[in-house]
Amino acid sequence: MESSHREFLTSFGSFLRPENGDVFIEEGAAQNCLHLILSGMLHVVTAAGERSLLVATLGAGDSLGEVNVFDAASASASVIARSECLIWRITGEELGAFFAADPQGGVQLMQGLLGLSAKRIRAMNAKLVDSETKASFHDFWKAGE
Repeated sequence: MESSHREFLTSFGSFLRPENGDVFIEEGAAQNCLHLILSGMLHVVTAAGERSLLVATLGAGDSLGEVNVFDAASASASVIARSECLIWRITGEELGAFFAADPQGGVQLMQGLLGLSAKRIRAMNAKLVDSETKASFHDFWKAGE
């Protein structure tokens, strides 16, 4: 995204500074914001029975909530700060106002978000294939018992 559009975009959102250990997003809570991580590290965790499962580790350049900003829903996982962080947040309403005020910047932002989403979908597909491969291998050895 060109710097002039990026600078204008920041006037529509707000900056947050979660501290190490802060629960930034709670699983099940309503969400309608896009978050861009400018610095720091966060863990995305979800409940798996009676334990927590680490889904992802995110850092500078990553985003959260790109789906919920367009289709508000509850958070599918919790996000916990694992260092001091700087995060920029924009609500769906603020994003709509940015699109109206700067359509060219809006297109550039959407291209970036779609690129990030595509990478995440590819990574999830690879994990699914790997999981299925391991399960098939396990089933092969188990069948021989």
